[in-house]
Amino acid sequence: MSHILIVEDESKISRFVSLELQHEGYDTTVIADGREALDAALEHEYDLIILDVMLPSLNGIEILRRLRQSKDTPVIILTARDQVVDKVTGLDIGADDYMTKPFAIEELLARIRVSLKKMKMVHTIGKLTVDIDSHIATYDGDPIELTKKEFELLVYLIENRNVVISREKALDVVWGYDFVGNTNVVDVYIRYLRSKIDDAFGIKLIETVRGFGYVIRHKKTGQARPL
Repeated sequence: MSHILIVEDESKISRFVSLELQHEGYDTTVIADGREALDAALEHEYDLIILDVMLPSLNGIEILRRLRQSKDTPVIILTARDQVVDKVTGLDIGADDYMTKPFAIEELLARIRVSLKKMKMVHTIGKLTVDIDSHIATYDGDPIELTKKEFELLVYLIENRNVVISREKALDVVWGYDFVGNTNVVDVYIRYLRSKIDDAFGIKLIETVRGFGYVIRHKKTGQARPL
């Protein structure tokens, strides 16, 4: 279930949007204050943010500007400001979409679906970006040359971030149930990935959980669960 943060200080609008999204199967959080919304967006992992511009304590443009310094969470600006310069500013600093009030809820829902679909095709963890559609992985803009199986294993680990993946599970998903061989091949490919990513860029992306398998943690806090 996708979790959407609604940042809106008009209670009638926020309640309407929240109820409609919940009816569509989304989980929602509503915050009316700008600074509180920024703190929540930085601390928690939302799948998408619906962001008003005119907010108490901190406006939506500044929220977006600060958010983009560390996160790529999809953001749809939903505001009464309909000047071209406002739209250009919002999109230039990192908004994924821009809608003006009054709005049709059907259009907002459609744009949410598009944004979430795009997000599923591109994964970002820190400076690492993996584009599934184009089969490209980069770190801080530098390309990472991966074989097909290395890329598939990396994608599987990222898509299950914070979940400890057993060697058996990785073998079944990435190599297939009919693969003839043992789980040592997973260890070998983990070493390949570490050589090309962890060692090459001086980071620790893939962790070994002894007795269980491997995990990529998206946040420093929290315990990973085995799979």
